[in-house]
Amino acid sequence: MSSFNLHLQILNLLRVNMRTFNSNVDLPSVSATTDGPRRPSDAIISEDLCLQLVRNSAGYRQPQLAEEKADIVQSNTSRTNFSSPIWRLPTEILSEIFLYCLPEDEYLVYAATQAPMLLTRICRRWREIAVDLPVLWCRLQLEFWYEDWQERAFRHDDWQTRAFGYDSWLKRSRGYPLSLRLECGTDWSELQSLLQPYVQQISSLSLGFLSCDGPFMMEDFHALKELTICKYIFDDPARAINRSLSKLPVNLRRINMENVWFNRKRLNFFTHSAWARLTHIEINLDGLCAFTRILHLCPDLSSLKMTGIFCTRFKLCKSVTHTNLQSLSMSWSVLRNSGEGLGLFKVITLPNLRMLEVIHRGPWPHESFMKFLTRSKCPLERLREEYAALIPSNQFLMEMNQQDVQYI
Repeated sequence: MSSFNLHLQILNLLRVNMRTFNSNVDLPSVSATTDGPRRPSDAIISEDLCLQLVRNSAGYRQPQLAEEKADIVQSNTSRTNFSSPIWRLPTEILSEIFLYCLPEDEYLVYAATQAPMLLTRICRRWREIAVDLPVLWCRLQLEFWYEDWQERAFRHDDWQTRAFGYDSWLKRSRGYPLSLRLECGTDWSELQSLLQPYVQQISSLSLGFLSCDGPFMMEDFHALKELTICKYIFDDPARAINRSLSKLPVNLRRINMENVWFNRKRLNFFTHSAWARLTHIEINLDGLCAFTRILHLCPDLSSLKMTGIFCTRFKLCKSVTHTNLQSLSMSWSVLRNSGEGLGLFKVITLPNLRMLEVIHRGPWPHESFMKFLTRSKCPLERLREEYAALIPSNQFLMEMNQQDVQYI
């Protein structure tokens, strides 16, 4: 800094001398000692020489100033790192903190303002830790909508940008099991192409259908164990959903289809081999025969949660005995109730049933239910029966192993 101040002093001295020189050039004594009056160009040339001197001095000092600035920044950073406890935390502790920063949503969205993306924008060290932590990148919601889908529209160029972001996210999972939610308002080809390198990582998948024409083919998703099917709006893209469910991965065990309705005719579309390995199903059924059809389709089923709409004037359904079903949760409404029995417990035998929950409207089929228990000889441990109505609402709970009966 001392040499730079010296240059400034020289510059000031030169400027003072120039002002003195300019003020005296017209004096007789000065004119007498020169060839004549000083021309204006002489003053300009002198000023230019002074400016050139300053430029040379500044150019000489610029690298030194840059080094001094870098030293100051490094010194401040070192003091900050030393004084702030969070900068001294080991990587393992920061990794645990990052996990708690994730939203509680089942699926994470690709957004710069939310974790884990937000964690990569704080500083270089945090970015390195977040990118190197695969468990942060194992849940994701991917969307592909119609181009004119109101304010959520994604044009083709926008989709390419978003697809690049999705792919970068999935790469950071580094082979860990993936839990994904896909929402599509057109065909599935773009999303399926994007996911192709990761099909052996996807263990949980949720598909949201919005009037999709084509199916989502997942037969080669060998790591898939849980599947959720959702449909939106009031259109029922039955053909796309049916074809998607016609060929299931070999390791798939659980399906949730709570907002999709199936009747007997629709269930006849599926073969026994496609659904034979399923162990847990949540489904909506239209008709008693659809219920018995599910039991026929899924011989390995151990848990069934069903919402049904039944009619007392039902077609005769074949009786079915299911030896593996242990948990059955049913909620049903009866249409065209003629006072006749529903007949539900007349056509099923469940010798291994341990838990039964029933929420119903209409009279409880006490006689047929008792015959069902006698016929099944099941080791029932828990029975919950609830009459669903506005007034009254009664619930009957029975713990069979403790012989404890409660009325709620």
